[in-house]
Amino acid sequence: MEMDTWWRLVDTARVAVGDRADDRDDPDDPLPEALVNVLSKLEPAEIVDFYAKYVEVSDLAYTYPLCMAAYLIEGSWSNDGFMDFRGGLILLGRDTFSRAVKNPDSLATVPTVVRMCREEGGWIGYESLSYLIEDAYQKSQGETDSFGAAVEAAVKRMARPGKPLGEEWDPENAEQIRLCLPLLAALSRVLD
Repeated sequence: MEMDTWWRLVDTARVAVGDRADDRDDPDDPLPEALVNVLSKLEPAEIVDFYAKYVEVSDLAYTYPLCMAAYLIEGSWSNDGFMDFRGGLILLGRDTFSRAVKNPDSLATVPTVVRMCREEGGWIGYESLSYLIEDAYQKSQGETDSFGAAVEAAVKRMARPGKPLGEEWDPENAEQIRLCLPLLAALSRVLD
């Protein structure tokens, strides 16, 4: 699956839910179901390809600077938390995702991030993006046994980073964080 096609599918789900596309904190968050609906219309092999491309896209955001941004925004730097953060970053759409990969400090302009940092609600992380893809396959095929094997084979062939890319960071070093991400550091309450 081409990258443009992949992002077009994500954006189709985002457009379907309108102004509710950027906040995962809503108890009846419509974006997950919208993405399942979009993906379930694909052929089974395309859903598997979508999953493989999801892994590739998520790996693009597997960087120390974005891990630092996740810490400032969500207050945690665990592996699971960072995986959820990257899933939510993808759901923010291609433009926001691409800007954040190039410059994680750009997230300081995302309204949901601003609310989160001010402790006014909102959330961008999404724990189960891979499950949404599996749910779409289930909805399309009525089973997921063949999905698991196909995804495993596709991902196994991929070159994946063993650790985040970029310069390592120390979550205890507030000065390093402020130098790397000045806008997010100023907005965040984590360093207070």
